[in-house]
Amino acid sequence: MTETGSAMNEAFWDELHTGHEGWSGNPNPILVEQATTLTPGRALDVGCGQGDAARWLASQGWTVTASDISSVALDRAKSLTSNEKVEWLHVDHLSTPPPSQTFDLVSMQFFGIPKPGGPALALADAVAPGGVLLVVHHPVRGAETWRGIDPRTFMQPHDIAELLGDDWTIEIDETRERTTAPPEGSHHTHDAVLRARRG
Repeated sequence: MTETGSAMNEAFWDELHTGHEGWSGNPNPILVEQATTLTPGRALDVGCGQGDAARWLASQGWTVTASDISSVALDRAKSLTSNEKVEWLHVDHLSTPPPSQTFDLVSMQFFGIPKPGGPALALADAVAPGGVLLVVHHPVRGAETWRGIDPRTFMQPHDIAELLGDDWTIEIDETRERTTAPPEGSHHTHDAVLRARRG
């Protein structure tokens, strides 16, 4: 997650990645489940962190652009792979949108978009015709906070679904119980999931 102009800036994420908090070293199981049904092409992994998902996508034949605001996360990701199918990009996609209609898969795994969600449409617009937008996030649980951040101020996958236009087909918009254990230190038992295909 990132949030331009708030506490969740590059320094916030650099500190978090320096501490190794909350990263299992494995791709999100929902990404694995959904991407294995797709023909590999060009993928954008938004908020790639330490590169778990990007490395997995590349191993499945995808050509991946993996972006993150944290240089610490990207340095660690690069140190773990030399795969030529992954391009590591230091950028905040909330303020610098990706190129329009370019990627066969745009994956946002636990990437925070502040409400009212204007950047969500720019990120969705990076999906090429016929491509898929996959968004996974923690469902909001009451008034809980994380490191002083109120998750209710961020878009949920369903909120993004409601912004998409008539050229999109919503294939999944639901909250699912996790079938695998969350990373150490995480208490989340469910995931909110959006899969949408651009016409």
